[in-house]
Amino acid sequence: MKAVLRTLAAVLTGLLVLFILVVAVELFSAVVHPLPADFGGTKEEMCQHVERYPYWVLAVVVPAWAVAAFASVWTARRIGNFYSSAIVGLLLLAALAFNISKLPYPTWFKFANLLVIPTAVFAGSARRSVTKTTGAVDGN
Repeated sequence: MKAVLRTLAAVLTGLLVLFILVVAVELFSAVVHPLPADFGGTKEEMCQHVERYPYWVLAVVVPAWAVAAFASVWTARRIGNFYSSAIVGLLLLAALAFNISKLPYPTWFKFANLLVIPTAVFAGSARRSVTKTTGAVDGN
């Protein structure tokens, strides 16, 4: 039971880290490419807004989202175990696929995210290394 609770806590903490970092990236995006004053929140208006993103903003967002992915999966792995990080990683990849399929991002942006973010998820969930001082494995 303790392992299940620890896994659940790790998943929730990893998702919280992800949420905080993605909100930070989106706040940056809102500052450098704000919504128009007459924005009504419709899907068509959001698509137009996304189509007008400057490429430099998207180029900053790719590594920022990758850092968010790595940090969230790493946190889940550190607190819990591989299963914790896998759950966070799979939820994150599902959200990424949904996001890039619903909005008209440039093809290069979609490709970059589909390359960089799974790599960050894999790196964040990797087994921690053997410590030199004790020879013990640090992790599950």
